[in-house]
Amino acid sequence: MDIFISVMKALSDPNRVKIIKILQNKVLCVCELQELLSIPQPAVSKHMKVLEKAGLVRGAKDGLWVYYSVDYGSENPYAAALLGNLRHWLSDDAQVNQMEKRLPDIQRQISCKRS
Repeated sequence: MDIFISVMKALSDPNRVKIIKILQNKVLCVCELQELLSIPQPAVSKHMKVLEKAGLVRGAKDGLWVYYSVDYGSENPYAAALLGNLRHWLSDDAQVNQMEKRLPDIQRQISCKRS
């Protein structure tokens, strides 16, 4: 039951749900997520740790940067089931749609220099 609760708690925060929805479109670093969400870098990093611990995302380190993606192949069956469903859920959410529209304009070189 603990694994199930950790996934549900991870998805109980609106910013973490937005992060998952955005990462379902593109692999991003913390700087890019910070720009899309308009929240401080430490807050984004904290959210990423919660999502990673719950088995919902994975980080790949490349030098100074960590690139995050959705962990669809998770060993956590609850995470895998929720991620599969979440891909189709919230497709009509205005905030998610607005962030998805901004994705093509996000440039890592510019976002990461601002942080």
